[in-house]
Amino acid sequence: MDRTTRSRRWLGAALALAVGTGLSLMGIAGTAEAADINVAKNAGFESGLTNWTCSGGSGVTASSPVHGGASALKATPAGQDNAKCTQTVTVKPNSTYTLSAWVQGGYTYLGASGTGTTDVSTWTPDSAGWKQLSTTFTTGSSTTSVTVYTDGWYGQAAYYADDVSVFGPDAGGGGDPSPTVPAAPGGLAAGSVTSSSVALSWNAVSNATGYNVYRNGAKVQSVTGASATATGLSASTSYQFQVTATNAAGESAKSAAVTGTTSATGGGGGGGGGSVPKHAVTGYWQNFNNGATVQKISDVPANYDIIAVSFADATGTPGGVTFNLDSAGLGGYTVDQFKADIKAKQAAGKSVIISIGGQNGTVTINDSASATNFANSVYSMMQTYGFDGVDIDLENGLNSTYMSQALRSLSSKAGAGLVITMAPQTIDMQSTSNEYFKTALNIKDILTVVNMQYYNSGSMLGCDGKVYSQGSVDFLTALACIQLEGGLAPAQVGLGLPASTSGAGSGYVSPTIVNNALDCLARGTNCGSFKPSKTYPSLRGAMTWSTNWDAKSGNAWSNAVGPHVHALP
Repeated sequence: MDRTTRSRRWLGAALALAVGTGLSLMGIAGTAEAADINVAKNAGFESGLTNWTCSGGSGVTASSPVHGGASALKATPAGQDNAKCTQTVTVKPNSTYTLSAWVQGGYTYLGASGTGTTDVSTWTPDSAGWKQLSTTFTTGSSTTSVTVYTDGWYGQAAYYADDVSVFGPDAGGGGDPSPTVPAAPGGLAAGSVTSSSVALSWNAVSNATGYNVYRNGAKVQSVTGASATATGLSASTSYQFQVTATNAAGESAKSAAVTGTTSATGGGGGGGGGSVPKHAVTGYWQNFNNGATVQKISDVPANYDIIAVSFADATGTPGGVTFNLDSAGLGGYTVDQFKADIKAKQAAGKSVIISIGGQNGTVTINDSASATNFANSVYSMMQTYGFDGVDIDLENGLNSTYMSQALRSLSSKAGAGLVITMAPQTIDMQSTSNEYFKTALNIKDILTVVNMQYYNSGSMLGCDGKVYSQGSVDFLTALACIQLEGGLAPAQVGLGLPASTSGAGSGYVSPTIVNNALDCLARGTNCGSFKPSKTYPSLRGAMTWSTNWDAKSGNAWSNAVGPHVHALP
């Protein structure tokens, strides 16, 4: 597809763009007069952006996701800037080169210009895992340098690139040294378990591009990140695990062994959730006064099955969180009353959880230490206030590796009754390569529900590749379809909407629209133009921001949506 065509087809569509990592340019020498080498410089972005130039300051290095090593390029399109990142490499005239790239995520372009003959480019619309792009070009009779590039597309999400290799005839410019075999991973640990699975995590190895997992001496799994879940195990059985690190140079020695023992009865498979009903309504309760009706927990209507207390506060410790009840802003609501109200809701079969993040949330979990701090501090709040679990509402991004590690650590402390919910924005769930989506899939065995926010969004792609605008049944159903067909169980998918026009800047729809979307997904009725290929009767339900704005409108939202959710098949 040329750029004129893709401009016509995709300009204005909002979608998540998460480009996976890996770019290589391999040459095929026309003669055998010199050995082919990798002539790209700073191939893995381990030295920041040295040797690379990104348009408009759009590029930075990121620690996750990476294809190999410890860093990758992250480039973010903005306005009329498509986040083009380039490197000029030294080449020989009259030589043929193969340009290739390992990519992951949304729409990604890879190309070469200034070849002296025909410039080339290639692209991919989407890839949930690593995928290799490849094209070839031939240099002209006087060409001594070529510019290779990656770019995204105007107004779309950030993309990532890593492990650049320009392999071909050496024209005297040299290149990065060949990779060495990585060291054995350290820090291997067994985390949460079920009757058939054991979660494993370990320390990343700087020059590794992948890892192999061994169970009782036999290789059973290959992964790209520093965590894995061993599945298909027998109940009440101990297993010995080891891991190795790999790259193009070979495989490391095995790590020190760790033993994981499965439980007698499973706590996962269909997700966590304790006493959460088959079909549930989630409502956010505001620990502040912003003009909505001020409530105590006891004021929240019975139509709400999960009450998410909003929000926890970050501490001075990386990853650490705490909760401070706004007694003054809530009319003198005391901590003792708050705790008693939580117990009363639980006695009535409800779950009360603590929400982390929100629009202004500043909690960052980006390494093992902060993941541990997060798990410990959330568990401490659960013990102090009686919370049933945690809601992840980090609207400024998250790291799937370490958030998954944190939540599994919390699960190992809290047990099978832990409630875990998530409230990503629409952009976060457009592709399984996005960090939020990856986190949800990583913890699928302990995840209760993902209530994506179908508001403050604008237009997004549905699972059929078409663009839908917020405010319609089609927007809700076509976007939910991405999660339902992308790996989440129907019981782990809910529709998040504002309770009134005051609850969000845009995207409010009437309860009738919400109920029609629920019917379309669960029963195949009341659909708009988009009709899912099958029904999902076990769809979990719906969520709203907030119980307070709902109360301000006479509980119109929960009075209409609550009974409808509870009557789903």
